[in-house]
Amino acid sequence: MNSVVESAVRIQKSSRHSKITGNFAESLVLYWLSKYGFECAHVDHVGIDLIARNPHSGELMGISVKSRSRNEGKEGQYLSIPNDNFDKIEAACGAFGCSPYFAIVVDEGSTIHCFILSKDRLLVMFPPGKEVSGWKMSKSWLERYMADPGVKYFRFEHSTPKWWA
Repeated sequence: MNSVVESAVRIQKSSRHSKITGNFAESLVLYWLSKYGFECAHVDHVGIDLIARNPHSGELMGISVKSRSRNEGKEGQYLSIPNDNFDKIEAACGAFGCSPYFAIVVDEGSTIHCFILSKDRLLVMFPPGKEVSGWKMSKSWLERYMADPGVKYFRFEHSTPKWWA
């Protein structure tokens, strides 16, 4: 049986990678929610990206998706959330009658991490600083998120076993 050996593939992001990362993250969260019975939709509105009805609680969730694609050597860096995002999500959720949530998607190394939590839980964990709140990605914080019932989490382990040289 032949085994595929993954060679070191150098990552060089395209000029539109940040925009593509954001679109991918929104679609990934939308897919995952739908897969598990959430009625959900992508919305184009300041403050929220998705609206989803939680089938377990009936809660209508307005979700702001934040994403980052980390270069090699940058794993474990926190994701910053500008303070004005909290006002924007509140305004959007008020307009649509939903509860504010954040989905945080971080692609680093060979793992894509996705966390979903309420805005209130996020602010308890990481109160805003002068300009931003930060979602930490160190190993110790990943362990804390796993132990926190208020943080939902899924991840993908990925590889690129064959690619252009």
